[in-house]
Amino acid sequence: VQLQASGGGLVQAGGSLRLSCAASGSFYSINDMGWYRQAPGKQRELVAAITSGGRTNYADSVKGRFTISRDNAKNTVYLQMNSVKPEDTAVYYCNAEVLKGDYVLQYSYWGQGTQVTVSS
Repeated sequence: VQLQASGGGLVQAGGSLRLSCAASGSFYSINDMGWYRQAPGKQRELVAAITSGGRTNYADSVKGRFTISRDNAKNTVYLQMNSVKPEDTAVYYCNAEVLKGDYVLQYSYWGQGTQVTVSS
């Protein structure tokens, strides 16, 4: 299973950016998907998560600004980032909890990370 993230880049404060992450490979289904971020010198933190049924969860710091969504048919999760701030600067990683294998067990996979830089 591979997760391919895209959409990062340089954006001015107050602007918008959309991240995408597509899962590929052999698996039965995907449960939760999410976005995490890690800024220099800081621990990786949850930004937003979404269940297979569409329930969402956000970090307090991004509520009202970021929106997570997914397309189950495309095995893809998105993060729409609006009103970005310099403190949103980080490497963003996607995560997927995937059901696979003969015993249909859940495995956690990570994307390669995409850099988001917000200039003031």
